[in-house]
Amino acid sequence: MGGWGYPQRGLRRYSVGMICAIEGELIQMREGVAQIRVPGGLIYEVHIPVYAQGRLEGEIGQTVSLCTRHYLESQSQGAVLVPRLVGFRSPDERAFFELLTTVKGLGSRRAMRVLAEPPAEVASAIARRDHRALQKLPEIGKRLAETIIVDLADKVARFALVVEGQVSIKPSRGAVSSAATEAVAALVALGHTPPEAERAVDRALAGGGDDSVDAIITAALSGS
Repeated sequence: MGGWGYPQRGLRRYSVGMICAIEGELIQMREGVAQIRVPGGLIYEVHIPVYAQGRLEGEIGQTVSLCTRHYLESQSQGAVLVPRLVGFRSPDERAFFELLTTVKGLGSRRAMRVLAEPPAEVASAIARRDHRALQKLPEIGKRLAETIIVDLADKVARFALVVEGQVSIKPSRGAVSSAATEAVAALVALGHTPPEAERAVDRALAGGGDDSVDAIITAALSGS
């Protein structure tokens, strides 16, 4: 059976286009899962990739917005379908995750664990064909790193961090990297090209000071 939306025999997981974004109060973060209360009182569980967990833990009690992907995963040999919602800080980060899951051997659960660093940094390593950098990520050995590079090296340019025309992994990590990624996305939404936005954020970070998203955007705009 397949014509009526049922999973075909042997299919263990498939995605559905039901919930593409969620906004509400973050009430709890535990073991990689965020609980978000939306208007009306419903509470959703959203699985969060490793790179974003630390930043979200600092936003408990605040309103957060996540771009999401909704999956139905089979359990009990396919007899039961369980919904699974995964969340990202921007459409680009979600799109990179979706691209990553096209690699053979990288399902959605494994790809979530692979993303221990922000997607822009992982994309940069792929674009540079840097096997060693990829092998430092969870779940990736030599063979899988090679497969990822072969499959994706020519497809990740729009996701990678760019410095003066050269694809590069930023030296920064953790919250600063996440904040910089969000600031770049905000500047692009305001009309800057990705390279312009990335250079402006680089200059803002080089100036030191507050490394929150709002402060980076303000400094980037004042220097542009």
